[in-house]
Amino acid sequence: MTRSIPTADRQAPAAPAPSPTPSGVAPPASFTLNAPRPPATAPARTSPPQATPAPARTASAAATPAPAPQAAPAATPAPAEAVPPASRTPPAPPGVPPGAPLAPPPTARRGPVAPVGSPPAPGLYPPPPGAPRIPLRHDVPEAPAETTTRLRPVRPRQRWRTVTAAACVVLGLGLIGGAATGAWLTGDSSAETTKSPYTAARAAWHSVPVDTLFPRTLEGRGAGPGGTHRTWTRIAVAADSPCADGLDPLLLTTLRSVGCERLVRATYTDATRSAVTTVGLVFTEADAAGMQALRTRFTEQKLGARKDLMPRTYAPEGTPAASFGAGQRASWTVDPLTEFPVVVLAVSGFADGRAVAEPQPAADAMASGAATDIAQAGLGHEAKGVADRVERGLRAAVADLTEQPG
Repeated sequence: MTRSIPTADRQAPAAPAPSPTPSGVAPPASFTLNAPRPPATAPARTSPPQATPAPARTASAAATPAPAPQAAPAATPAPAEAVPPASRTPPAPPGVPPGAPLAPPPTARRGPVAPVGSPPAPGLYPPPPGAPRIPLRHDVPEAPAETTTRLRPVRPRQRWRTVTAAACVVLGLGLIGGAATGAWLTGDSSAETTKSPYTAARAAWHSVPVDTLFPRTLEGRGAGPGGTHRTWTRIAVAADSPCADGLDPLLLTTLRSVGCERLVRATYTDATRSAVTTVGLVFTEADAAGMQALRTRFTEQKLGARKDLMPRTYAPEGTPAASFGAGQRASWTVDPLTEFPVVVLAVSGFADGRAVAEPQPAADAMASGAATDIAQAGLGHEAKGVADRVERGLRAAVADLTEQPG
């Protein structure tokens, strides 16, 4: 009896089994020559086709023996499913109804322009097809980083340096002011140092050699009584000293108006060693006007003839003038100069230590017709002759000091 199978239970005949493929050979890919090429944009995602469940085998199919294997016809490749082109319109963002106008995309900021010939910076251009994708970098600076030369650090100003500089400035100003004040008070300058005879003569007591101020030998042609020649020899030189050590108090008071700076003295004897003479130079602090006033005073008041203004003697031991003291003074001269700030003085006496009761000025002892013992011995000529020769030597020395070079 034959059982009928309902139509619903009928199954489609089974598809012939694919022909066996040799091991290790991939089946040929199915393609269509005329299939359209997908666009360059990425294809839209589509849901994969759902798998169709295999038909259930019935009992009759199971009981039916399988037919003998036959050669399967060549499989016809199935036509490739055409992929629809992706839509150019981007999907609407959530919350925006379809069809609504979208806001224009933001304008991309333009990066720096690279120099001609330099390779493009990574991320500025899309990579060529087949090249690995390089992630975009959004930290590319718009302009090259500014380069600044590193400056040397400046040390902080130290306070002690400022104080030291200020002290140096004050000290320098003080020195300059003191020099200017000193030059103004003394009334001379560097130019006057080499031109003014007063300046040169005032310093002659320590700038001129002693043999120039007091030569070892003095020649007095026609300096003796009746125009006879005299020669005097130096026997002692005193060290320079204050005026109080070589002048009597009254003479020192008389010279106070011109100011006594220094006193130098020397003692001479004549060729017969019968007379001795002490000659001295008093260097004053006065100017030309002061010296002129002093000379006028001596002339008008006849101070050179006063016995109480006689100079002191210089009589070192062991010399022919050892016995030449205050009581042996016989004749003298005191002559203030007007060309130099110097007072020339001299006093003479007998070398044997003879006391003199009545000293006589040199001008009176040299006068014509003088008959005193002092005049007859020529002691007036001795004092005046030695003083004149020493004065001449001083004038020559000052002239050498003030002579301009060339």
